[in-house]
Amino acid sequence: MTLRVSRRSFLGTSLSAGALSWKIPFALSKPILDLHQHTFYKRRPHDHLVAHQDFLGVTTTVLLPGDGWMLDQVGSNQSCTEVESRYPGRFVRFACADAAESRAVDVLRENIERGAIGIGEMKFHVAVDSAEMHRIYSLAKEMDIPVLIHFLYERYNTGFRRFSKILDHYPTVKFIGHAQTWWGNISADLNPQVTYPTGKVRPGGLTDRLLSDYPNMYGDLSAGSGLNSITRDLDFASGFLERHHRQLIWGSDCDCLDGKGAGVNRGNCIGAKSLAVLRHLIPDSGKLHRILYENGAKLLGLKSPQSE
Repeated sequence: MTLRVSRRSFLGTSLSAGALSWKIPFALSKPILDLHQHTFYKRRPHDHLVAHQDFLGVTTTVLLPGDGWMLDQVGSNQSCTEVESRYPGRFVRFACADAAESRAVDVLRENIERGAIGIGEMKFHVAVDSAEMHRIYSLAKEMDIPVLIHFLYERYNTGFRRFSKILDHYPTVKFIGHAQTWWGNISADLNPQVTYPTGKVRPGGLTDRLLSDYPNMYGDLSAGSGLNSITRDLDFASGFLERHHRQLIWGSDCDCLDGKGAGVNRGNCIGAKSLAVLRHLIPDSGKLHRILYENGAKLLGLKSPQSE
């Protein structure tokens, strides 16, 4: 099914508060990597996680564990290991530990030595340039694996405007930016207290500049924050995706049960909406494939499965 709609009608039909108004054409004939999923996401059973990924056409899923306070919402390092083992070839995993705890580096190192291929999602009450986070960056450098960071103003990994100094200090570490403060800063006029800004994007935002200036910086397009970044101003988003198509990685970070919005109050799947928008905004199939698979696979050292 080929979608031929104007941007205005696209927004009016597919990005409404309700479900998508057509069946998403997920048979892309190429693999899809989901950079951002969780076990037990708001208590979702494993079989529903698998059904969700199947519906979206995902061939490889990165499981991001939680630690500490996060375990009220997502599964642990152990649960991610169990799912990876239960479904061989379908899942890979990162490692997580509360950066503020003295045990953090030990926990991360042990999980990496047992097969974790990245660190994250780091979502704790620390500053980006704190001693606690420097320990994490140093371990990532030593182990040669990426770090996925959740940025949220005055809550998680604070001090985003100082993050360029971290990138300067660790040029060989691959960093993946995620969440509201990361995506809000595509615009130069962000009010940092507004987590889901609307309206036209003012060029020159910090996130745009970091992606342009640092080859070791990547963007995780998942969640409502990632979706908002590519739908609030479609003209800007089209250029943004073109500029950074080698450093952006698709992910869902969706907690619905089936890829169609079951089990969540919003009534839709964030991942499904995001895939539809990207297919609309990126007519070049090669560049779309980079965002949906190649960039993440290269970053994580994954072998591409055979296309069907």
